[in-house]
Order: sequence, then C-alpha cells, then structure tokens
Amino acid sequence: MSTIPPSAEALRHHSRQMRGRDPHEAHRVATPLELLFDLTFVTAFGLAASQFAHAQAEGHYAAALFGFGFASFAICWAWINFSWFASAYDTDDWLFRVITMVQMTGVLVLAIGLPRMFASIEHGQHLDNSVMVLGYVIMRAAMVFQWLRAAKQDPARRRACLTYAVAISLAQLGWAVLIFVDLSLGMTFILICTLALIELAGPVIAEHKDGGTPWHAYHIAERYSLFAIIALGEGGVGTVATLSAVIEEQGWTADAALVCIAGSGLTFGMWWVYYLLPSAQILHAHRNRAFVWGYGQIMIVASIVATGAGLDVAAYFIENKTQIGPLATVLSVAIPVSVFLGSIYGLYTYLLDRFDPFHVWLLIATAAVVALAVIAALAGTDMAVCLVILMLAPAVTVVGYEMLGYRHQAEALAQEDHRTVH
Repeated sequence: MSTIPPSAEALRHHSRQMRGRDPHEAHRVATPLELLFDLTFVTAFGLAASQFAHAQAEGHYAAALFGFGFASFAICWAWINFSWFASAYDTDDWLFRVITMVQMTGVLVLAIGLPRMFASIEHGQHLDNSVMVLGYVIMRAAMVFQWLRAAKQDPARRRACLTYAVAISLAQLGWAVLIFVDLSLGMTFILICTLALIELAGPVIAEHKDGGTPWHAYHIAERYSLFAIIALGEGGVGTVATLSAVIEEQGWTADAALVCIAGSGLTFGMWWVYYLLPSAQILHAHRNRAFVWGYGQIMIVASIVATGAGLDVAAYFIENKTQIGPLATVLSVAIPVSVFLGSIYGLYTYLLDRFDPFHVWLLIATAAVVALAVIAALAGTDMAVCLVILMLAPAVTVVGYEMLGYRHQAEALAQEDHRTVH
C-alpha cells in the first residue's frame, strides 16, 4: 500500500499562528519536544531527593520538610506552567521550540540552586533562593513571551492569555523580593505561602473568569502520567543506593535480594496504583474538575520523589551514616507512601464525585501493612525486611482492584457517562 510522502513545506518548522489547538483533537499525544523538556526535571528531582534524604538522615526534620516542600512546589509549578500552555498552544514551529529550549535552561539553573537553598535552611539563615529565582526568571520571561504571543494571535482568548501573563509577572516580582529582603524563616514561610496562592489563583481566574484556553484532556492526563514516571525514577535511584549499601556492608546476601525486591516492588506498585485514576475520561467530560486534579498531582508527585529519598535514607542507615534510628528510617519511606496512596484515593473520589465504600476496606488493609512495618522496626527487625513489608502497601490496592475495584470503577464511569448525556 503506497503512501504520499510529506512535502518539504509540511516538514519545515516555519512560524505558525497561535490560534489554539483543538481540545477534541483525535490521537493527541505528547510530542518529542515535551519528552525532551521533561528530562530536565530528572536532574531537579534528583537533587531535591538527595538533599531531602541527607537532611532526614541527620535528623533535621523541620529543615528537610520545609526545603523539600519549597523545592517540590517550585519544580512541579515550573513543569505545570509549560505543560498546560503547550496543551493549548503548541505550534511546534521554530519559535516555540527555541523558547522551550530557553525554559529548559531555566529548569537546569533552578536545579543548581537547590543545594544552596537547603543549606541555608539547615543553617537557620536567610533563605537563599537567589539561584532558584534566577532559573525562574529565565523560565518566566520565556513563558510570558509565549502568553503574549498567544494573546496577540488568538484574539478570541486574548483576555485569558493576558491574565496568565500578568499573574506570572506579579508572582515573579514577589519571588525576587525574597532575595533582597532579610526576613526570618517564619516570615519567609508566610510570604512563600502568599506567593504560592497567587500562583495557583492565576490559572483559576484565567480559565473560569476570562474564557479559558483550549487544553486537551487526554493530552494533559498523559503529560501528568509521564511526569509521575519521571518522579518514579527516584525510586529506582533509591533502590540502587540501598542495594549498594547492603552489598558494601554484607556482600551478596539474602538482605541484598530483599532490598532489591522491596525497592523495585514498591516503585512498580506505586506506578500501578497511579494508573487507577480515570483522569482523561473525567476531565474530558468535566473540564471544571481540572484544577483540583492538577494541583492535587503536586502532592502525588512530591510523595513519589520523597519515597525515593526515603530509600536513600535507608541506605544511609544500613551504612551507619545516619543520626536517626530504625523507626525514623522506616517512617521516611512509610509516610510518603501513605501520603501517595491517600492522595490517589482522595483524587479518585473527587474525579468521580462519589465515595466507594470498598475503598474503606482497602485503606484499612493498607494502614495495617504500614503499621506492621513500623512495629517490625520497633522490634529491631532487619531494615530489608521492614522495606519488604512496606512494599505490600501499594500491593493491597493493586490486588483489591484486580479482584473487585475495576468492576466498581467501570460501573461508576458508566453512571457518569449516563449523567453527562442526560
């Protein structure tokens, strides 16, 4: 069967008008450029996880949580800014590509600033976010240019595009203030929360009050799932670190095998559970549910990265390089896994706008598994065994859904379709 080869004109990436993509476009998938953009976040997540693990291993919990929370929001928000714009206005012309490269540079600069930011918090000094803000200035200058370009070339959505540009600019001015104003960490925290609210409010106003943009539900759901996979890579890094620690201390023993199984199984289980969310179908029918879903993903992605960091803490513990005991070490993995699973169930309930009583039994069983791992740590059980027990936490949901949960989901989606039609 012969096909007509594309013309040179069709292959060229000449300048195109930003009129907005079709939100109902068939077979819309992530582009190679989007995948390349995502790779810059591997570095950012890796540095955030390593700094978080180090602070936890030293027992500096407040600094660890504050630093990791700030880093996670900054990293995820940088990705969200680009991805939602691209879902609505990706022209894939030479100008869009070059501006994306500039944004990628900004992400790498942001990543470079993470160790300095964590160190400033640990030492109780003025929050040093200067390099991170520089990275954001690079990204934000590019992002504002993109929104202004869309505002000019898509008159029907000009107001929404300008709202995005103004909100981004105002927030960026606030972040820059943090560099020059010497505030206590408490006041800095309050200012950060205020600026975060401005960041989160901008898209809500643009989409709900100013007409919105033509983002694609199936495309954006795929983009978030790929972002989650990037985060899950930290589970692999943490597994390798823990396995290496066991081998260095004991050689190739049964513990080494258990650690390998535990880390791989935990990461794989979290991946399986993530895809239980019926995101694309629901967002396509109910675009108004996108904000809670999209912002809730920040907690999910952060907890995935934190789980990988927890496995790094376990590696430090096995190497006798921590200032914390076995209970705290197990909790460094158990808490983010619990947050991840709780966030998935919460988001699932929100998306389908109904609560499935079957989830209660799954959550009780999951809590029992986590409690068993904690009890094992208190009893002095080997760390490798504790991690294997924790591996079963996401497995509870996987097994429950394979046995009964998917039937409940299919029925709920069918009822949702019926309600949408009528």
